[in-house]
Amino acid sequence: QVQLVESGGGLVQPGGSLRLSCAASGSIFSIYTMAWYRQAPGKQRELVAAITRGGSTNYADPVKGRFTISRDNAKNTVYLQMNSLKPEDTAVYYCKAGSWGQGTQVTVSS
Repeated sequence: QVQLVESGGGLVQPGGSLRLSCAASGSIFSIYTMAWYRQAPGKQRELVAAITRGGSTNYADPVKGRFTISRDNAKNTVYLQMNSLKPEDTAVYYCKAGSWGQGTQVTVSS
């Protein structure tokens, strides 16, 4: 019903920044909450941040103060601004809004 395409991942040094984008198409009217998850090798997929249509946000404790989630309802797009990146942030980041995106790799390394 909902198709999601993520972009913006890549390789960055510790302390650097990246901005992820997720564009949704399909049954957009049904989307209330959009969220970012991440999954590192050998670990469970975990919630990073979520945002409602009205702009209410929720963050996982490890990213509080460093990451910011936002959305543009007119563009059906959610963003994740990631600052002060740490090696432990390395993971595949997935967008979720009714369905799962394919993921985008974020690697934080010197």
